[in-house]
Amino acid sequence: MKKVLIASIFLLISSVPIISQTVIGKYGGEFLAIGVGGRASGMGGAQTAIVNDVTAGYWNPAALAHIDYPQAALMHEEHFGSLVNYNYAAVAIPYDKDMSLGFSVIRLSIDGIPDTRNALYDSNGDGIIDIHTDRFDYSKITEFNNTDWAFFLTFAKRQTDNFYWGANVKIIRRDIAEYSATGIGFDIGAFYRPFNSLLLGLNFQDITTTLVAWDTGRNELITPTLKTGAAYLIDLWGGVLTPAIDIDTRFENRKFASNLNLGPVSFDVHTGIEYRYKNIAALRIGYSDVKQLTIGAGIKLPKMIIDYSYSRVSGNQDETLPESHRISLLLTLEDLQFKRKE
Repeated sequence: MKKVLIASIFLLISSVPIISQTVIGKYGGEFLAIGVGGRASGMGGAQTAIVNDVTAGYWNPAALAHIDYPQAALMHEEHFGSLVNYNYAAVAIPYDKDMSLGFSVIRLSIDGIPDTRNALYDSNGDGIIDIHTDRFDYSKITEFNNTDWAFFLTFAKRQTDNFYWGANVKIIRRDIAEYSATGIGFDIGAFYRPFNSLLLGLNFQDITTTLVAWDTGRNELITPTLKTGAAYLIDLWGGVLTPAIDIDTRFENRKFASNLNLGPVSFDVHTGIEYRYKNIAALRIGYSDVKQLTIGAGIKLPKMIIDYSYSRVSGNQDETLPESHRISLLLTLEDLQFKRKE
């Protein structure tokens, strides 16, 4: 039953009428808002200011300039239990003295959705196919997938020691049954450290409005999202405590579906706290914009970091969606021959 519910939600979000039109696709880019990385999930998605590794290609392209060694990341999540498969991979390299280049890919899929469109037959012989009076031929029920892809090409530059900027070019591919769509969008990011303990970040996603064109003739426009974030570093008990907050400002007229709105402008809040002990182990807790309590942990091994997070929607377990588990690996070629040129 829950699989049918999830499938229905994604089908509604990704519905493809067979008429030619261009519309503002409210929630059209929703799969891009889930986020990547175990660290981010454990902090409720509050990452715009504190991200400092290869996952910056998603969270804030400017912050990719933090890296001094080549990095790669892999992530798998059982989203809402095993109902939705969510995967992510990325690579990034430092270039010259002050630039970085990256490539990321996201894949989200609901597999094995029952397709009953050709299974209903005229059982009463009245010449009319009616779901209320006719029956299904179960041997004609097939399956299809609903799969979304996103590819990010990232460039970042250290303008000064305290200010970085960056940009993404992203390609979107959506497939549902026999229908498909393609789109291209652009993100611009900035990172600023006014003093040692305060971190500020900005990521203006889909800044030019992203067009997603379906092969049916329907065109969807994904409106811009402005992500702003702040974090503060506090030395504590031999480690660092980092409270962080992100605010997503959207222009989709979400109203009641957002945490706060002023007319067509909506605001969604992510909050999280991380305690990192001597850069070896980390504990995290957060609360996301979709009322999910999240917890997580990470451990640093030689040239590798393993992060895990757990999240569930607030409410009675029998009345909410299943919990989500996420694990990610971050690999760093931490060797002098690969270090950024000084």
